Amino acid sequence: MNKTYLGEFEELMLTMVGILKEEAYGNAIVKEVQDQLDRSLNLSAVHVTLYRLEDKGLVKSFMGGATQERGGRRKRYFELTSAGISVLQSLQEQRLKLWKMLPELKMAGI
Repeated sequence: MNKTYLGEFEELMLTMVGILKEEAYGNAIVKEVQDQLDRSLNLSAVHVTLYRLEDKGLVKSFMGGATQERGGRRKRYFELTSAGISVLQSLQEQRLKLWKMLPELKMAGI
């Protein structure tokens, strides 16, 4: 099986799609990252990254219904694919393994 390597922002976007589930669309992701991480995001960067994750087969997208509050425009929603879930699980395992090793390090000031 080929390993899928993600950049930090790709990992963040994939994680947010998993967190938001059926409410995962561009503006909701921007708002959730702002609320949870106090980090400002550019909506265009979010969309470009989501499309790249879709090209990698980690998310899929679909159009929601038109709404009056959006002037009749539809939202593009994203959801994890089984490959995306697998990558997130692998990333979680890798991060936990590294965090467990951290106390074993003998660094000045830690």
